[in-house]
Formats: sequence, C-alpha cells, structure tokens
Amino acid sequence: MYRRSGFSFSYPPLDSYALSSPILFQKSGSMWVPKKQKSSGGWRPKKKIYHRDHELDRAIDLQKKPSLILELKSIIQSQKHQSLLLRDLEKEVGFVQKWNFMSVIEKYPTVFHVGGGSDRNPPFVTLTEKAKKISNEEADARVLMEPILVKNLRKLLMMSVDCRIPLEKIESIESELGLPQDFKKTLIPKYPEFFSVKDFNGKVYLHLENWDSSLAFTAREERLVCEGVLNSSVARKKVRITKDGNYTGPFGFKICFPAGFRPNMRYLEELQRWQRMEFPSPYLNARRYELADPKARKRVVAVLHELLSLTMEKRMTSAQLDAFHSEYLLPHRLLLCLIKYHGIFYITNKGARSTVFLKEAYDGSNLIYKCPLLLHNDRFIALTGRREINSCTVKPSSQIVT
Repeated sequence: MYRRSGFSFSYPPLDSYALSSPILFQKSGSMWVPKKQKSSGGWRPKKKIYHRDHELDRAIDLQKKPSLILELKSIIQSQKHQSLLLRDLEKEVGFVQKWNFMSVIEKYPTVFHVGGGSDRNPPFVTLTEKAKKISNEEADARVLMEPILVKNLRKLLMMSVDCRIPLEKIESIESELGLPQDFKKTLIPKYPEFFSVKDFNGKVYLHLENWDSSLAFTAREERLVCEGVLNSSVARKKVRITKDGNYTGPFGFKICFPAGFRPNMRYLEELQRWQRMEFPSPYLNARRYELADPKARKRVVAVLHELLSLTMEKRMTSAQLDAFHSEYLLPHRLLLCLIKYHGIFYITNKGARSTVFLKEAYDGSNLIYKCPLLLHNDRFIALTGRREINSCTVKPSSQIVT
C-alpha cells in the first residue's frame, strides 16, 4: 500500500495484478489513489502501509541543482560563440525557469563567468576556463559510451514484440539512456547492420536489422553469473528463502524491503513460491504467452527490471514506462504492478513527476555503478565545491552491467 500525506493503498497478491476486480479512484493531494469499496463481504481488511524509502527520495533532491548546472552548460555550448546573452536566457528556458538558472550562475562563479555589462557589450555568461577544460573531456566519455548505447538500443528493440519502436518514444527517453540529442543523425546511420529507420502506418520507427542471441541476456542473469548462481550446483539445490525475501536460485529477483517493513510468514511463503517460479525470458516474444498465466506475469516484472537496467541511472518516470505499453505488452494497471513488487521497484513522488527506481541499483541514495558519461558529469559538478553527487563503485566501461 502506498501512503503519502494521509492516503494509502494496499499490496495486491503477488500473482494477480492483471485480473483483479475494478478499482474506484478518488483524488487526494496530487495523485489518484484507490478508494475503499463496500462489497457483499463487508469492508476490506485494514490496509498495510507502503513504506517510503527516504534515501531514494533524497536521490531526487540531490539531483536538482546538478541537473540545472548541466542543462545550462549544454545551452552555453550550443551557442555559436560558446556564450549566452543573459537577455536570451528566457528564450531558452522560459520566464519561470530563468530565475532558477540566474541563481545557479550567481552561486557558482567557479563554473560560470559573467562578462560584459556595457551598452556596447551586453552581459553574457560563459564557462570558466576550468569548466571548459573538463567540458572538453565529454567527447572522450561519449566515445566510451557509444558501444554501450548501441548495445542497449539493440536490447530495447529485441525485447519489443515486433523488434521496432516509434522513434519519438526513444527520443522521449534519450537523456535517460545517455543518447546524444542528434543520435538520429550521428549514431543510427553509423550502424546500418543493426538499425534502420522506416515508416509504418504513418509513424517513423526504429527497426532492428539483425537478432543477436548473445544479447538476449538480462542484467538480472548477469548478476547471478557474477554471484556464481547460474554456473554452480546452487541452482539445483532447494534453498529456503530468507526473511529478507531473497532466494538463491536462477529465477529469483533481488529483494530490498524498505526499512520498517516486516513481512509475516504467509507473505514470505507466497514470495518463496513466486521467487522459485520459472518464467520466460523478456527477450522472447510476449505474444506467445497469456497474461493470465502467473509465469507470464512474472515475466512482465522481468521486462520492467530490464528496461530500468538499460538506463544510465536505473530509473525512469512512470509516464515514460507507461509510454512503452504496446511495445512490451505491459499491464494496464502498471502502477499497481510496481507497487506489488515494492521490494524490487520504488516509486517516489519527489520532484515534478513520479519516478520509478530499480532498488538493487542503489546503496542508500547512491548509484552503485556509473557509466562513463555519469562519471564525467560528476567531475564537472565537482567544480561547484560539492563532492560527487553519488559515491559509486567504478567499473571499467567494458564491464558495466547494462
């Protein structure tokens, strides 16, 4: 159950999110939440609390200022002379946001330099010499990112039911994936053996040209290989699930229950059956399975897990996830599905939009593994005098789990 500002909703059973009875909704605060219904059996039992993860909520807050700084850096770099007239800032970001950027410019003189101010030379903002030096290293980070991006784009297309996705939907998550803004012109044409852009029913789609079975391997399976689960006799043993919900087996997901959540024995037994249940790979066509099958419903969880794993920060907004409903045959009640598996996913309403986190990718509010582009961004933000946004375990780019 999810609770914020005095409202809540319950965890549905682990294996029945797609076939539950209709739910009425009422407006509370800034969200639509399930409303209690009276049935022939009387009022429903007392609902449980959806515990908040304050560290993941904090991760959103920690990103606000860095996001403004990086956005302003990109705007300045996009200008012809690598400088922006302050009078033109409103044209770039709008009247309201302009004041947030002006505050950033004033607060961080180590990053942004303001010059001019006379009648002949109106005030402008540019990067300081130190900021320019680090910013120029972004090209090296982009070079390291390219094979990762190509691999992730191929995996996104391989998971879709027709091995194609509308180009506008990929553009809507380009920053989450780490794609450059001009990826349609600079990245896609470089790999005609992997991608093609075609019109279909009046829409422009990115198509997969060749299937590669070596890529049909999920981040969850990569973790199990690293832990020795898939390559040992552990997978064949009957291992009892622990009180934290985790299970050492080939079909288990890593569970991270929130602080304060105390599952009872009945819940753990149900979770144990679910963790041991076999399910089809997310890279198999979803049309081959009926959603009423519990194994197919568990497969949907694996699809969501893999989608989040392919992003740089292992998180997406709920609206971005829902936009891919038809490509991955996601459940209509996606929010209820995510809430049900609250040990795997976490939904926060911090910020302007609700965000879905992959919990295992974080240690508190810190992202555990970072790609080359995020490491570069951290170096740039360090110019503000702020330590790294997230402390992280650095892996070589060739070993990053994507």
